[in-house]
Formats: sequence, C-alpha cells, structure tokens
Amino acid sequence: MSKKHIRASLISGLLLFSVMSSVTTSAQQAEKKKDNRVAPLAILAFEERGDAVEGYGSKVTDLMFAELAGNPNLYLVDRSEMDKMLKEAELNLSGMVTPDKANQVGQLTGAKLLLTGSVFEVGDKVYIVAKLIGTETSRVLGESVKGMPKKGLDTLARKLAGKVAENVKTQKKELLPPPAESRDIAAELRKKLGDSERPLLAVQVQEEHVGRQTLDPAVETELVKIAREAGFEVVDPDRENIGDAKVLIKGEGVSEFATSRGNLVSVKARLELKAVNPETDRVITSDQQTEVVVDLSEQIAGKKALQEAAAKLASRILPKIVEASEKEGE
Repeated sequence: MSKKHIRASLISGLLLFSVMSSVTTSAQQAEKKKDNRVAPLAILAFEERGDAVEGYGSKVTDLMFAELAGNPNLYLVDRSEMDKMLKEAELNLSGMVTPDKANQVGQLTGAKLLLTGSVFEVGDKVYIVAKLIGTETSRVLGESVKGMPKKGLDTLARKLAGKVAENVKTQKKELLPPPAESRDIAAELRKKLGDSERPLLAVQVQEEHVGRQTLDPAVETELVKIAREAGFEVVDPDRENIGDAKVLIKGEGVSEFATSRGNLVSVKARLELKAVNPETDRVITSDQQTEVVVDLSEQIAGKKALQEAAAKLASRILPKIVEASEKEGE
C-alpha cells in the first residue's frame, strides 16, 4: 500500500472516530438533560355537572386512579390518606381548584401534580374534562374525551388517562419546578430580604426515619446552610451561647417508607417547624411541608425528602422572621 493510501486511510479513520465521538457525546448530553423524575400525583374527585351524570364522578375518579397507578412516571398519593389530611386541614376542594389551594394540597400531601376535572352530558354524549395542575408552578394543562355512555366509562377513562400520562411525560419541565439542585434558594432569599437586618438564629429539629433516630440531621444541616448563605448568623445549638439567639427554629421531621416499584423506593417525609422568641416563647410563625422522593435507597430517599422539605420551609419561614424582627424594632 502506498504512503498516499495509508495517509488517506488514517484521515478517514480519524474523521470516523471524530463523528462517532460527537454522536456519543450528544447522546450522553441528551440523556443527562432528560428529566427522569417520578412525579407524585394526587387525584381529586371529578365533579358531576347535571343529574344525567349522577354517580359518574366517583367512577371516573376510580378508573383514572386504576389506569395511572402503574405509570412509571408517576407516584400516586394514597387517596384515603389524602382525604384525611385535607379534612384535618379543613381544605374544601369542591368546584374549581385555585392555584393557592393546589399549592396547599402539595404542601400537605407532597403531591407535585393534581388531577381533577368534571363529567357532563351534552346531547347523547358524555364529556370528561381533566385538568392537570402543577402544585408549585400553577401551570394547568387540560384534556378531554367524549363518547357514548353505553360504550362504557372505562373506555373513555382509559383514553383520557393516556392523554394525561403523555402530558406528564412530555410537559414535565412545564408542570414541575426545577430540580432542587438547580435552584439557589439562598440567593433568592438574599435578593428578597435585601439589606434587612437578620436576627441571630438557633436551629433545633428532631428527626426520625421509620422509628430510628437519624445520625445525620438532614433538616438542621439544610436549614443552617440556607440561613447562613442568606446572610443570617446561626449559633450552634449544642453550645452555651444558644441563649444569645433572638429566634429559635424548632420542630419535628419524620420520614417513612411509602411504597416500592421494581428497584425504586418512595419515601414520604413530613416536616413541621415553628419560629419562637426564646425570651417570651411567643410563636412568630409556623408551617409544615410534606415531600415524596423516589430513589434506589430508602435511607437516601428519606434524607432527600427531609432536605427538600427543609429548603421549602426555609424559603417561607425566614422572610417572616425578618419581617417580625423589623416590626419589633420599630
């Protein structure tokens, strides 16, 4: 083989390697950008509009739950548990579900998505309209189906569930907030609080996972990290100078196994916090947050769920602490 042919072969080989490397890198980048999060979904009762569809609402709700229960992109919030939580919170969700109520449901149940809708009859056809709502983004997507009732509601529900599942798969970035790691909550707080004076803080939170005390306090670590990065000074609660703190953030965090699917385990965490004045024991503010996280390990999922709950509560509680501190200083 001549030197000319050898040189041509080498160039062709290098070009082929370059193209293959580019394709591999693009595929890896695309996979990395792919949103593989499993979205916790709460299905609310479908509303019946008109006497002609009496009893259809509960049937459609049951059918939608059954059709979506096995979807790999979703984790369905237990309906009996959800109803209990909403009842305890005296949250009435009849009729239109407003964005603020959707956000409340998310805080109470850990649901990132709500599915609700209505059933009505026009002429000889039954219409089922569904609304898919992002509890943190307030984004609403609608879908509907229609058909003859004699053909069965299960056929219509199956068709509607397919549309809903496709929306979850393709519109996840629109419906769900950015992943926690892509949000700088401390930066958002710094911008929101500006030059306002931050009172000295102390944090004491008890954490438990499935009856076991956690060795690594996820909530305290997350709260202290965010508070310090947002401009607060935080005293060590284990030292004697805790008495110098102007505000004590305390509470309880519990994570527990929810369910498993294949190699994935879902864990639900509930965190309740309140900020008090240590000198007077006056409660400045209190709040709660429930999070559902899916991971390969129960312990890791539990820690992530508590961390996410702590981050969200920090974004709501810290501004109220500063506001109360400013009022006291007037």
